[in-house]
Amino acid sequence: MKILVLGSAAGGGFPQWNCNCPNCAGVRSGSINARPRTQSSIAVSANGTDWVLINASPDILQQIRSNPALQPARAIRDSGIAAVMVMDAQIDHITGLLMLREGKKKLNLYCTESVWDDLNHGLPLAKVLSHYCGVERHAIDGLAADATRFEPIEVPGIAGIRFHPLPLKSKAPPYSPHRENPGPGDNNGLMIENLDTGKKLFYAPGLGEIEPHVLEAMKTADCVLVDGTVWTGDEMITLGLTQKTAADMGHLQLSGAGGMIEVLDGVGERRKVLIHINNTNPILNEDSAERATLAKHGIEVAFDGMEISL
Repeated sequence: MKILVLGSAAGGGFPQWNCNCPNCAGVRSGSINARPRTQSSIAVSANGTDWVLINASPDILQQIRSNPALQPARAIRDSGIAAVMVMDAQIDHITGLLMLREGKKKLNLYCTESVWDDLNHGLPLAKVLSHYCGVERHAIDGLAADATRFEPIEVPGIAGIRFHPLPLKSKAPPYSPHRENPGPGDNNGLMIENLDTGKKLFYAPGLGEIEPHVLEAMKTADCVLVDGTVWTGDEMITLGLTQKTAADMGHLQLSGAGGMIEVLDGVGERRKVLIHINNTNPILNEDSAERATLAKHGIEVAFDGMEISL
């Protein structure tokens, strides 16, 4: 099973177009040791030709150009993307669907009922796409009685891989009709299982709270690819960029008591990788003290083009 990191940054990418924080200014000028990143998304394949896209970033066209495996060129019009699975209806995870509108067939889209509702009413991309390729929606459903998991999914054409979605606690997007009434399915994580080897990857680019079932998923995965948005909860407030804390935005800070580093220290010996890195996060500077701290804890930082094999 191949996991390809198409984009590793949070919304806005790195550098962010309108930001002159030390990181963004530094990477533009070349004064810090950091690499640009596009907005977070991964692709999963069993054979290296047919892929499931997990979240559709606004940067999807650039990501396809940068990853030739997604364009196998078997015909005059072709794509290696067999299906798209979206974990939420956040703008930086769904607007890339519009860039896939020229497809010859309906776009195979896997999502929960609440995300599908947002795609038809909150930010109605499904209606827009109906005038182009259209969307063939496949439900992520079958929520367990304890609300900790949905029914597993096997995607046609992606042999040997099973997807296990699980709900995460967080709010729906600001434009969602159920923004103030969140429920299971608004935001989701994903356990991706190689049926041949039994190896698993847990993917959750947005984590605001480590619920017991989430911690259990992290402890059973061979690789954990999770939220690394900000170093401190008040990082963006300190820089004068917003009045919202990390928790307000649905993210768990990396440092401090109860932070993601502490969580990852407690999940045992497995590969640990951070994704969805905000442009303000000092770990983007590979020479920073914060990056050295991650290395001491055995934690990696995802980058665009990173490959994981399980």
